Amino acid sequence: MTNRLVLSGTVCRTPLRKVSPSGIPHCQFVLEHRSVQEEAGFHRQAWCQMPVIISGHENQAITHSLTVGSAVIVQGFISCHKAKNGLSKMVLHAEQIDLIDTGD
Repeated sequence: MTNRLVLSGTVCRTPLRKVSPSGIPHCQFVLEHRSVQEEAGFHRQAWCQMPVIISGHENQAITHSLTVGSAVIVQGFISCHKAKNGLSKMVLHAEQIDLIDTGD
């Protein structure tokens, strides 16, 4: 089965860094995506806020550059996580994050 997602956008919540009891570092943030897409010959506004998590020592260096407003492209896979309130939410498990140079 294929499960790949590439999503660009801006970091809209301050990244939260944690280390699991087994010593694996994790960084969580929310990515906001806005674009215009074509569907059935019509243009439509596409918008979402996607929770993102990136795990592992080798992936943490990029996360220290992330702040609210950072423009990024995130590549990874999606999975459901059960929240503390019992509801499921879709999460993008990042395997690669690239900063986008906005020219600012």
